[in-house]
Amino acid sequence: MIFTDTNSPDFADSFNELLERGKMDIAHVSAIVGNIINEIREDKNSALKQHISKFDNWTPVSDEDLKISTESMSKAYDNLDAKLKNALHLAYDRIKVYHEKQKPKSWFDTEDNGTILGQKVTAVDSAGLYIPGGKAAYPSSLLMNVIPAQVAGVQKIVVCTPTPDNEPNELLLAACHLCGVSEVYKVGGASAIAAMAYGTENIPKVDVITGPGNIFVATAKKMVFGDVNIDMIAGPSEIGILADDSANANHLAVDMLSQAEHDEMASSILITPSQKLADEVKVEIEIWLKKLPREEIARKSIEERGAIIVTRDMDEAIKLMNDIAPEHLEVATDNSFELLPFIKHAGAVFLGHNTPEAIGDYVAGPNHTLPTGGTAKFYSPLGVENFMKKTSIISFSHKAINEIGEECALIANTEGLTAHEQSVRVRLTK
Repeated sequence: MIFTDTNSPDFADSFNELLERGKMDIAHVSAIVGNIINEIREDKNSALKQHISKFDNWTPVSDEDLKISTESMSKAYDNLDAKLKNALHLAYDRIKVYHEKQKPKSWFDTEDNGTILGQKVTAVDSAGLYIPGGKAAYPSSLLMNVIPAQVAGVQKIVVCTPTPDNEPNELLLAACHLCGVSEVYKVGGASAIAAMAYGTENIPKVDVITGPGNIFVATAKKMVFGDVNIDMIAGPSEIGILADDSANANHLAVDMLSQAEHDEMASSILITPSQKLADEVKVEIEIWLKKLPREEIARKSIEERGAIIVTRDMDEAIKLMNDIAPEHLEVATDNSFELLPFIKHAGAVFLGHNTPEAIGDYVAGPNHTLPTGGTAKFYSPLGVENFMKKTSIISFSHKAINEIGEECALIANTEGLTAHEQSVRVRLTK
């Protein structure tokens, strides 16, 4: 773990390490992913079956073997523990209510001369959602991807999820049933992205692909972008915490580990002006690590990609955190809302001592699919708009085109586009 302060002579080097935390060696896997994509484009289901046999340890016999039946989803839902079922419903309802407030509206504006300008907002026809599967299946990720697509009005939703050993995750199947998803395919990795981007015999080509995944999934999304739209290129999960003396060191330690237990590449970063708090959190992390079933993963993450930085004051702490632009940002201070105006870059901000990042992963309502690795400087969380597109509306009356048509024709003439110019002039009153 990086444990330093801003007065340290080697602080700049340590901090630059944090800024590079999201770098993935996409170049290293690009050739592999490119071959996978080409094979899917050329051989479709035949290539899919070969890839599943190679990567997921089972071999589909027929095309029908690739699809998960709605009956198995319904059965998984019926078999859910009652308390867990209620928890999933609570999450579903809260996520839906939040995303319904995001939905953009079409609008029209009429000028006195008869000009009508506007914007028509419509959903894409189809969306492909990639959901990690197997032992690391996350039903919450399904909810976070399906619900905004449904709120947007997407008519065709396709889900792809890997099923190692041909054993779909029952909790994920139950979540599919809860969300009313009917097209779910047992396909993972770059193969799934390629299948949804270009289509196979039974997996349809979609317009937008969203959802988290490993470096192969991220690389595939980057490579198919342009043929389809994507949400973002996401890397390992991360948490940033701004805290002062009012924070509870025990709470902050487990909050940092809530990201570290995801995988060895996750980053957990605490920045505070309090040396006392920094020292206490470091001790508490070690205590908590020994309690975690995923200790080995969390320990490697904390040791190799964790950081605690002590600053001169909170202003400096905020500046550094804005440079980091974390996926999740907790503000553990008594005056957290007063600090909010100064926070420029973060995927999601969790304000106050009683708002752990985990509450946002499941039941708060906002989407947990967030920009990582500093991309919060220009990406937004997954939302309804990822599944919608905007069309400009323009209508000119005869009076309107005569009022500003001459200026339009002049610009066209200056650019040397004669047909553009004349298409306006022929409509002008002589």
